[in-house]
Amino acid sequence: MKKTLISLLILSLVACNIDRSPYDSLESDVILADATGLQTITLGNYALLKGDADGGGFFNNLYRVGEYGGDNIDISGTTSDQFFYYYNYRSIKNNGRSNVIWNTGYKAIIGCNRVISKVSEGKDAETDQLLGENYFLRAYVYFSLVNVFGKPYNQGIGNLGVPLKTSDDVNDLPARATVGVIYDEVINDLKKAEQLMTLDKQNIYATKEAAQALLSRVYLYMENNDKAIEYADKVINSGKYLLLSKAELPSYATKTPENNTETIFAFKYNKDGDYSNGWYTIGSMYASIQSVGWGEMYASSSYLDLINQYPQDARLKFISPKYNDPLTPVAYWVQQGTNASGGVTYSYKFQKTFQQGGNTYFTLDNINYQVYSEVTPNKMNYYFNNSGGGKTYVTLDNDMEKRNGYPKFYILKCSLQEGVAHLWSPVVIRLAEVYLNRAEAYAKKGITTSALADVNVIRTRAGIPTYTSIPTGQTVLNITLQERRLELAFEAQRKYDVYRNKLDMNRQYPGTHLNGNNPFYIVPYTNNRIIEYIPEQQIQIQPNLVQNPD
Repeated sequence: MKKTLISLLILSLVACNIDRSPYDSLESDVILADATGLQTITLGNYALLKGDADGGGFFNNLYRVGEYGGDNIDISGTTSDQFFYYYNYRSIKNNGRSNVIWNTGYKAIIGCNRVISKVSEGKDAETDQLLGENYFLRAYVYFSLVNVFGKPYNQGIGNLGVPLKTSDDVNDLPARATVGVIYDEVINDLKKAEQLMTLDKQNIYATKEAAQALLSRVYLYMENNDKAIEYADKVINSGKYLLLSKAELPSYATKTPENNTETIFAFKYNKDGDYSNGWYTIGSMYASIQSVGWGEMYASSSYLDLINQYPQDARLKFISPKYNDPLTPVAYWVQQGTNASGGVTYSYKFQKTFQQGGNTYFTLDNINYQVYSEVTPNKMNYYFNNSGGGKTYVTLDNDMEKRNGYPKFYILKCSLQEGVAHLWSPVVIRLAEVYLNRAEAYAKKGITTSALADVNVIRTRAGIPTYTSIPTGQTVLNITLQERRLELAFEAQRKYDVYRNKLDMNRQYPGTHLNGNNPFYIVPYTNNRIIEYIPEQQIQIQPNLVQNPD
């Protein structure tokens, strides 16, 4: 079947120099005439979306938009790779990675459209299941595209989204539909998928519960909180998924999806066929493992401040500091300063410590500073009295390897599947998110007890204290979004979670996103650059596409 699909893809590339179609239409009509052919084309649509583990295809590029534009990572240098524009918000109109998202996404949509338009429902359960999977995949692509190229739903359903294409005619070139119209299509497709998919399949395929889980997210983005709760209930009450234990959680990425009780839907990458050398995978940017990987993106100080509030948090094990050998005790902190042009800078400061009279000291500018401690309910905090008489809080640890002054806080959430350095099967949706979807919806409805109960499910699993009330100065929504950040970090959701809640992105921490003139220290949710430009290559092909504003 795989060889058949590849041959059809090749026919398409030869026949269509603008590369709009995933396969030859006439031959696909023949293939769709039997169950084996329907399965072949459906698998082809999955293959288009997952791409390969080595950085190509739809998901790998989609991931970089959602994660690099958030506040969980810092990049330790500059790069010619165009993902850097997602990180520093200096979007360009000819970004090749954005073009892959658009082009491959629409190729998959055309593939799904062909199945949906040619296959009748009601023949048998297997046919309906495959038809439903195509509805699910089409919904997933449209939802992804409208988040990348269109403003959040609550900023106006009349804003331009992406073209709504429901035919399989490569010459059908619709203009951009509104955000509201695209969301309506996503909802309709997912409800149809939920109805059609009745077979129990592994979580590397779409299922009824996968459709319900994605509906909980879509409705949450729409702020239809009742529906978000309804669909989260369906998934949780199905009993088909279980949160990993606290002990298992740090090894989440090492498990194949089929062996993970928490994963609802994932794109499966195999070590044979999908993975070559590991140098261009998502994980390769986060860590160097077994001498494989660039290891140039690290957990941000902003994220580290949050996760370090509870040293016993199991999720801390996703972060792997790279220590110097031999181990050297230090105090370190983030220091604010100014550059030659008067701009604010943020940098890590590491100072060797020494013991004297039972106390800890370090020397800075020929002055010895004592490190003091204070007890909080969760941990011991350390600080010194700076020259201005104020407290500067520090971390006591061992010295770390650095790149361009940035300490190497490696991220392990996208690596080590089956022990292979940077093999990882991307998780599209999992049970922990569904609990958090429901928690956020409850919070927005003002049902505090229920919101806290769901947040506490996640905190209990992480091994940290639960909430019995709302902490002073916080709101139930704030602590829910904070837990969402902790739990779903490095899963390409953070950027959307911030802006869809009409929050600004605070990036006042060390990283090369602050290089150059007029960097974004804080990105307002109203800024036009929270979404990407329509790829210029697509506008040249399809002149009726309206570009996003500068």
